Amino acid sequence: MSGVSGFDSQCMSRALELAERGLTTTNPNPRVGCVIAKDGTVISEGWHERAGEPHAEIHALRGAGEAARNATMYVTLEPCTHFGRTPPCVDAVIASRVARVVCAMSDPNPRVSGEGIKRLRAAGIDVTAGLLETEARALNNGYVQRMEKGLPWVRLKLAASLDGRIALADGTSRWITGAAARADVQRWRARSSAILTGAATVLRDDPQLNVRLDDGKPAERQPLRVIADSELRTSPAARVLSPPGQVMIFAARPAGAARSRLESRGACIETVPAAPGGIDLSAVMRRLGELEVNEVWVEAGARLAGALISARLVNELVVYFAPDLLGDKARGMFELPELFALEGKWPLKFADVRLIGRDLRVIAECLPESSRPSAP
Repeated sequence: MSGVSGFDSQCMSRALELAERGLTTTNPNPRVGCVIAKDGTVISEGWHERAGEPHAEIHALRGAGEAARNATMYVTLEPCTHFGRTPPCVDAVIASRVARVVCAMSDPNPRVSGEGIKRLRAAGIDVTAGLLETEARALNNGYVQRMEKGLPWVRLKLAASLDGRIALADGTSRWITGAAARADVQRWRARSSAILTGAATVLRDDPQLNVRLDDGKPAERQPLRVIADSELRTSPAARVLSPPGQVMIFAARPAGAARSRLESRGACIETVPAAPGGIDLSAVMRRLGELEVNEVWVEAGARLAGALISARLVNELVVYFAPDLLGDKARGMFELPELFALEGKWPLKFADVRLIGRDLRVIAECLPESSRPSAP
């Protein structure tokens, strides 16, 4: 990128590190970091710490004070221009008399969408956009997708043996992976806006689906817990309904005694259209997008996992492989339509592979259907 120095890149890298500090606390807002520098020296830093509180630019400007005049601001997202939970940041940036603003990416929010950059330039501030944009988008892939497509970013988590089995034939699955992998799952849950599972998993495993601290106690912020339950089979005694946190159940049945019993336990019941084998999962994701859910973490059985993939609603697979074999009679990871030609295989791209304790964690991005190889 022309006109960008090595120092600029260092400052933006630092801003991204700061933004990541809000990984579990800013929902539904984006994670944003800000650095202010002058004459090759960083004079102030800030990040968006929590939704409803000051944005990254405001924290950094407060730290800089009068020294912000004629300085350069590095921010991972275009300053906002609208009143939301807080006033527009662009006004404060202009009032600070900074000489230059470098932002990693424009804000995909239609209420901003380049207007912040336009107003900064109109005020005589030099603006450079696009520095480390790929990294900035990856940090906020859920927010970006919700703004651009109205859908959350969906990660499907699976714990499997090396031969791809998630449970014995009788359904036994605790524990295939080790303690380190389970602790890693807690970190993924913590950054998510919602955790989704199916009624079959609730009935079989009775999970809590909450975020737990190292001492086993529930964390202060709990993601929305979501159950796909077309027939409202969830028991009112299910542990997933216990506080803290909110529970939403998507069903195809609009009313009845089962609904009343679940609502009496604090669950919010949403009705969506039925679909073969269950409910319209696309409608579920659209509704979650309307509810400002940025990232969905899915922990489910082979049936719901396969249905989400078949509907092309999964963006990433996060699979923990244990160094064990369960054999061909054990349960597989997905229920997917049978393939009759290799050209129909589901295309993925490895994004990250690493050891987590004794287990191997593989993150694979789901590619569009157009990425399938053409027939020879």
